[in-house]
Formats: sequence, structure tokens, C-alpha cells
Amino acid sequence: MTPVMVTRGDGPVVLGLPHTGTWLPQDVFARLNPRGQALADTDWHVDRLYDGLLPGATTVRATFHRYLIDANRAPSGDSLYPGQNTTGLVPLTDFEGQQIWATAPDADEIKARLAHYHAPYHAALAAELARVRARHAVAILYDCHSIRSRIPFLFDGTLPDFNTGTNGGTTCAPQIEQAVTAICAQAKGYTSVLNGRFKGGWTTRHYGQPDTGIHAIQMELAQSTHLSSEAPPFAYEPIKADRLRGHLRTILETLETLAPKLRGQP
Repeated sequence: MTPVMVTRGDGPVVLGLPHTGTWLPQDVFARLNPRGQALADTDWHVDRLYDGLLPGATTVRATFHRYLIDANRAPSGDSLYPGQNTTGLVPLTDFEGQQIWATAPDADEIKARLAHYHAPYHAALAAELARVRARHAVAILYDCHSIRSRIPFLFDGTLPDFNTGTNGGTTCAPQIEQAVTAICAQAKGYTSVLNGRFKGGWTTRHYGQPDTGIHAIQMELAQSTHLSSEAPPFAYEPIKADRLRGHLRTILETLETLAPKLRGQP
């Protein structure tokens, strides 16, 4: 299994999909406990949700599951949210704080996973961002995520539907942040927040360097917006999803329209 799948487009927008993959080597799957083998923390159907919304977009998708190694964590293993509950580079618990391994990987195995999975994903993502920037003088990375709307281990209460992350406005031009948050705020029947519980993961923070012409923004969607239930089998709900896809299409088309205006701007 190739660790990353790339679909090249000719536009300025690159979609990152680090958490939709469900593939695990058989020996690794066997070492997960039954709770881990449920793969509950997958970004279920997010690739389907965004499919075809922006014909010129490039997509970079990790095929491996985040329990193997999390492509949206720093290779150093440093926490993105010091002092808050979270999961690590190779998660030892799920989003409920429960153990997922019968036999957890050791340091040498984690190092190997970094080389064989994490590094190829980011090499591909970096290459596509560089290609797009060379073509358009600017590249916009839109990092696609989803999560269950109620997870007491990670946050209190119910998560808003749209969770936009720019790490406090540092990862993209203000026009991008303003445009995306405005679309989310105006989406009737949905709730939204900017830089709330999810401020942008390692991918957004690492690549989002507006002064180099690469802008990054993360969208964390509550899974209640497009799943029939936030529990197994985590089924895709077409009616909900189609309604949501209309707003996501508007976001992506707006980013594409903004890109030429950002050339030469920090």
C-alpha cells in the first residue's frame, strides 16, 4: 500500500487529507486491542465529502490510519496543545482517553513509521505546494478534518459545526481567514468558531507561512454535519452531506478566487 495518494490539479488550492485513511499493516492491526481495532477516530468520509467540489484542486491524502502514525503531528512528538488532553504522534489512547494497544510500539518502531509513512506524506504535500506556488506565485493549503461533536476527554459540551483554525491568524493572509469565517457564520442552521478548541494542527502551522506565498487554514467539521450517527458504522448521510457540501464548495471557490489577489502579499 502506497502511504500517500496525490491527485494533481491546475488551480491554487491544495487539499490535505491526513486522517481519512484506514489501512494498517496486518501485524499492527493485530496488536491493537478491540477498542483500537474499531478505528473510531478516523475522519470518516471526509474524502467523499470534498470530492469534486473544486475541479482544479490538488489533493494529498494519507492512506494509512492515524493509529499507525499521525500525519498531523510534529515528527518531534511535541504536543500541539500543551496542558490539554490530546493524542500523540503514535496515539496510545483514543479520543476518549482509553487505551487502544494490546502491545504498544517502542521507540525504534515509531522511528521506522516516521520514515515509512509520515515522511512520505509530507514530502508529497511539500512537493505539491511548491509546484502550485511555482505555477500561481501562491498556494493555499486547506487541511480537511472531522471529529465527533461530543468528546468530553478533549473538550466540554458540543463542538461547533465549523471549526476554522489559523493558529491565531498566523498561518494565512487575513483575507483568507475573514472570507472563510464569514461563509461559515452565514451558513444557516450551522454553528461556527475561529481558533476555538482546534487552532490548526502541525500541518497548518508548519506549512502556513504567508510571507513565502504559502497560506494554510484548517477546517475541523463536526461529524454530526454529514454522518447519520457519530457511532459505528459511522455511515455517510447523503442529505446532510449534500447540504454541507454546498457551503464547502463556496469556501473552496472563494479561496480559488482570492489566490490571485494574494500574490506578493505576506
